[in-house]
Amino acid sequence: DWEAIALAYWKDRKYAQASAAYANAKPTPKHTYLGARGLQYAQKPKAAKVAYKKMVEEFPNAKETALAYLQLAALEPPIDKIPYFDQVIDRFPDRAAEALLAKAKTLEQLNSPNAAEQAYQLLIHKYSNSEAAADYRWQMAKEAAQNGDILTAWHNVQPILKDNPHSLIARRAGFWSGKWATQLGRKQEAEAAFKQVITNHIQSYYAWRSAVQLGWDVGDFSTLRQSSLTVNWPTVRPELPVGSAALKELYQLGQDQDAWSLWQGEFQTRLKPTVPQQFTDGLFRLAMGEYLKGISLVETLEDRETSQEQEQYQKIRKKPAYWQALYPFPYIEVIETESKQRNINPLLVISLMRQESRFEPNITSVAGAMGLMQMLPSTAAWVGKSINFNDYKLAEPNDNIKLGTWFLAHSHRVYEDNSAFAIASYNAGQGNVGKWLKGNEPIDLDEFVETIPFSETRNYVKQVLGNYWNYLRLYNPEVGQELVDFFAQE
Repeated sequence: DWEAIALAYWKDRKYAQASAAYANAKPTPKHTYLGARGLQYAQKPKAAKVAYKKMVEEFPNAKETALAYLQLAALEPPIDKIPYFDQVIDRFPDRAAEALLAKAKTLEQLNSPNAAEQAYQLLIHKYSNSEAAADYRWQMAKEAAQNGDILTAWHNVQPILKDNPHSLIARRAGFWSGKWATQLGRKQEAEAAFKQVITNHIQSYYAWRSAVQLGWDVGDFSTLRQSSLTVNWPTVRPELPVGSAALKELYQLGQDQDAWSLWQGEFQTRLKPTVPQQFTDGLFRLAMGEYLKGISLVETLEDRETSQEQEQYQKIRKKPAYWQALYPFPYIEVIETESKQRNINPLLVISLMRQESRFEPNITSVAGAMGLMQMLPSTAAWVGKSINFNDYKLAEPNDNIKLGTWFLAHSHRVYEDNSAFAIASYNAGQGNVGKWLKGNEPIDLDEFVETIPFSETRNYVKQVLGNYWNYLRLYNPEVGQELVDFFAQE
């Protein structure tokens, strides 16, 4: 089965081999597009262009053809991009807004400001509820705020919250709408904006920041390390959504190896699983200690395209088991022991670990960082010497957690227990964080996070603290009850 072979290569990031396999698979629009995309990922732009052009000729009306035109544009110099964008705008309404935004940016590159402005205006009026329109409006709001025009910035984000309340950008736009409204003295508008973020984007970093602004007891940048929390880790497994009675019973009893073996026989649609099957497979991967794979299977449920699949996904998403699968708690006994010894919040440790390694003890980064908390050998050696712990193995979970927890606590000590600085330092190093801090000049910590120069570190800080918020809301009974009361009122 060439599709299965191609998929296996793709998962291993062997894109050239995946492309060759797709070329031998059944000639569908999806296979042809992925074959071209594989060549592009494999750094073969000339071959990719030939493949994309062949694809749009053979499947002129397929939905994947719009993507092919957009990728063709990405491979061309600015002067040659416009015709490809126009093809998408004219023929593929579902992708027209995306193409229109790209066209406007290209026209700016070509020093055609009037034509670019016309494209932007068409975007926000004809495609007001699109992600592309939200993206453009957010960029305009950011520019206004950077220029000190808070009122214009606030006005620019209001259409996002009205027309795109569930978009990815809306979580950030909503939070900053609240911050800017607060600066403008618009208390009611600020409160409404923060509540909207929590309502529509409960799992996001910005929901935590909004909860802080609303005065909830959820910790803040300067108090997370010392937070003393009650945490209730679930002891009963959820019921599997699919599978035989025997399978479900074995899973409930924790007979994981037997249940896994039985699941291999029952799960016959691996290439095209249903939503409940994929969720079940994710639960099994987690039970078998394959946390990276398990979390990925659960995370990507939201990418399903058909209305029926989305309905099934939304049903699963409402269950605690879905969120507990995304935020599992392996190694929790060791984490709690080491956290207590180092006087640091265990939820911070597990949140950082989830981001660093997805709980894979044998993972190694391209930079050579190793294990659950991704310790560089040089850093581990320094920590080991500092705590008189020299006989360690970074692939051994207990050792890695011991070293990493001490280092995270140390990073907090360096920055007077400021978690924003400490987490940024864990990723980018103290030297870089020192450059980003402007001496003793007062700093808005939300603005600090947003303006971290390294995009990787900026996203890292948000991811770790977003993880913290999710662990807090899922497993801390006080915050859980706060949310129950909040949604009852809303």
